[in-house]
Amino acid sequence: MAHLIDDGSQIAMPGAWQQLTGTIIAAAIEVHSALGPGLPERLYEEAMEIELSARRIPIQRQKAVQLSFRGQSLSPMVLDLVVAELVLIELKAVEVVHPAHRAQLVAYMRASKHPLGLLLNFNVPRLKDGLFRRINPDSPLFSTSEVFPPRSSVSSVYKS
Repeated sequence: MAHLIDDGSQIAMPGAWQQLTGTIIAAAIEVHSALGPGLPERLYEEAMEIELSARRIPIQRQKAVQLSFRGQSLSPMVLDLVVAELVLIELKAVEVVHPAHRAQLVAYMRASKHPLGLLLNFNVPRLKDGLFRRINPDSPLFSTSEVFPPRSSVSSVYKS
């Protein structure tokens, strides 16, 4: 199965990665079905941790990532959820997902070097309408995988 990159092009994902993102999405659908829209983001974050842990998927909440600028450390940025050290999840509970929200996911993926990202907006009637997937072909994990084409043949995830 191919996954979309921001510019509409597609890229194949290894089966294990595909299965993991499918499990994450199924967990998010379960959380959304149980809680519905309209709650604060932090409650969906807690519920996702509970649901993914019940599925025995390793998860970290509020993971701090240190960045530097000109050799000096910046204040850490905090990622909502990181699943299996592979998938960065940015949670929202907003009326409309704006391009700035998707750009935030991409920036976090680039800074943390995670190859996969999901933006999940729980403030929608159907979760599939609040689901955005992104792939970071610049992640070091892509260069070690024979499944992916060379970086030069993949359209950039950073295009809008």
